[in-house]
Amino acid sequence: MAIFLLVFFLIISFINILFYIGYFSFANAINVDSKSVNLPVSVIICAKNEAENLQQFIPSILNQNYPNFEVILINDASTDTTLEVMENFAAEDNRVKLVNVINNEAFWGKKKYALTLGIKKAKNNYLLFTDADCTPVSGQWITSMASKFENEKTIILGYGGYIKKKKSFLNLLIRFETLLTAVQYFSYSKWGIPYMGVGRNLAYSSEEFYNQNGFATHLHVRSGDDDLFVNQAGSSKNTAICINRESITRSVPKLNYKNWLLQKRRHSSTASNYKFQHKILLGTFYSSQLIFWCLLVLLLILQVQWPLVLGILALRLLIQYIVFWKSAKKLDEMDLVWLFPVLEVFLISSQFYIFISNIFSKPTHWK
Repeated sequence: MAIFLLVFFLIISFINILFYIGYFSFANAINVDSKSVNLPVSVIICAKNEAENLQQFIPSILNQNYPNFEVILINDASTDTTLEVMENFAAEDNRVKLVNVINNEAFWGKKKYALTLGIKKAKNNYLLFTDADCTPVSGQWITSMASKFENEKTIILGYGGYIKKKKSFLNLLIRFETLLTAVQYFSYSKWGIPYMGVGRNLAYSSEEFYNQNGFATHLHVRSGDDDLFVNQAGSSKNTAICINRESITRSVPKLNYKNWLLQKRRHSSTASNYKFQHKILLGTFYSSQLIFWCLLVLLLILQVQWPLVLGILALRLLIQYIVFWKSAKKLDEMDLVWLFPVLEVFLISSQFYIFISNIFSKPTHWK
């Protein structure tokens, strides 16, 4: 039995390490400075009960150093003063256009319906998406993302991080999960099989949207306006990544575990709609992580070839460290590097809880 466990551990370790070696495709990617462009861009923001965040963050959008853009603000049937805040911005700046979505029983709670109306309102072919609680880290955000629209590239994946909060382990965990997810979707794109993007920082052309018939194939899925669209439309030919530090956006993170877990449950519920190869690869990676740590603890308790087991752990941690260090340096998340083994264990536990919870009940509307 002990030999079987050791062999299984070696196989799982090999699989998991192989994934991290594959992630060097992103970790070693070269940051390219943004070039000057003047493509007409429509920045699209869908908001539901986000009056305070809009008031705080929309100025960072309007103050972008870019000559040719409009901002489409979508009020998705808010019950607070979101519409009033939007109207104030529109009155002060003629680049701001409004879409006011009234509750529709057939589409209630469907962000994709609201986004579709916003896309139809946009006058420009190049669409750049972010959230109401997001702010670009620089005035070159639009320039950085728009500069990647070239040749056949019609989908641009950016990094949407979270605002740093001092003395908060939850904040570290949220940002680590976001960093790991980014390492994955950027790497998969570099491999030629893009599987997702994040709506906090995502761009695509309206032509690509209409060629894909919008969100029609997954309109029944409550989430996934970002990842399911990229999963459906993305390819090695039409998808590019933008990892210039000036292209980063940051969002307001959740402040308690309950709200964060609910958010992650909603996001993870879309994964069953991914393409088969993506589900296999992602499932294999997460399973190999969980099994690795379980077998590691078990083998150490049983003292089965413990020098070999610890050697495998050291090798894995070294490869992980290099990947996370290089990736975090690109994405300005360096404070996460030193804690990654602890954060990984907590994240795996959280993901297992999310997986089990989603088996018994599905999250409801996006807000």
